[in-house]
Amino acid sequence: MPVNPELQGRSYPATAPYLVGREKVREFARAVLATSPLHHDPDAARAAGYSDVVAPPTFPIVLTDATLQQLLADGDAGVDFSRVVHGDQRFTYSRAIVAGDELVARMTVTSVKVLAGNAMVTSATEITDPSGAHVVTSTSTLVVRGDE
Repeated sequence: MPVNPELQGRSYPATAPYLVGREKVREFARAVLATSPLHHDPDAARAAGYSDVVAPPTFPIVLTDATLQQLLADGDAGVDFSRVVHGDQRFTYSRAIVAGDELVARMTVTSVKVLAGNAMVTSATEITDPSGAHVVTSTSTLVVRGDE
């Protein structure tokens, strides 16, 4: 089944709240080779004006993954994960993510384009805090390869 063009504009339910843990931030920082003391040392982060360790800039992919799983599980979407290549990823911040944050993510498919037999599905995942204030938007583009 090809990607459903009516997917554009579809929004998915908000994820369960995600509590950002200090050790998760440290683990992610190690995995992406982010060596700044802000990611590892609470005292260094506090000295820089943060309440706890600061997540590396690509950390929101952890929450974005939960929203992408909703898209992949949507039988009406027509996104065959075995044919997906990650085409692009961007993050637009209002503020840094720090350990102790509780965040919720909600994804909307913003674009579905077919080029040379391949579908490009772009989504925006809005990540907010418990008050509803914007923290970061994660924009992802998946390329779904067409039939060979």
